[in-house]
Amino acid sequence: MLQVWPVRQPRPVTEKLPANYPLLTGQRVLDSLFPCVQGGTTAIPGAFGCGKTVISQALSKYSNSDVIVYVGCGERGNEMAEVLRDFPELNVEIDGVTESIMKRTALVANTSNMPVAAREASIYTGITLSEYFRDMGYNVSMMADSTSRWAEALREISGRLAEMPADSGYPAYLGARLASFYERAGRTKCLGNPDREGSVSIVGAVSPPGGDFSDPVTSATLGIV
Repeated sequence: MLQVWPVRQPRPVTEKLPANYPLLTGQRVLDSLFPCVQGGTTAIPGAFGCGKTVISQALSKYSNSDVIVYVGCGERGNEMAEVLRDFPELNVEIDGVTESIMKRTALVANTSNMPVAAREASIYTGITLSEYFRDMGYNVSMMADSTSRWAEALREISGRLAEMPADSGYPAYLGARLASFYERAGRTKCLGNPDREGSVSIVGAVSPPGGDFSDPVTSATLGIV
């Protein structure tokens, strides 16, 4: 079965619904102090080495979502190798049947040694995959690790196109691109018959250089989510 869809364009829905069910991360401290909802947006900002990827991978392993879409955007290749090594060894119970966690996981691997244009498109590919499964009536969690690398790819492409730079050399439309990406999350009533509801939850990791939260990507992200 094949569907062709432009990745930068959101898939249509009948109605957007308010989120009404928690997204359980499997980490009690996060569920208690920083609760999330299915169909919501979450940002994990922090400097290098403070555990953003660990939290994203823990969500992928233990959350109560039906489908996980993990996008490794511009990250180190050994992190994706770790995912491919660890995930097949883990199991999850689905409808009373124990299955490998890889059966509910889709990986979009785009490491730092891959082309810049592919890195820029990987986030859109991941969210379109998430919407595809949402339209089937599933609750989907998308892990974007990291949106800072995606913004750096936008900056590099913008520079090559000789566009007017804004703060720190990022393009002036950075905030609009981030907002349009996070806007695609939500709990929805899907098109088609029979009636079904699905949700897309976005968990985006942000890596400000030097842990400086005044970085344009971090400040724009925190203003959206």
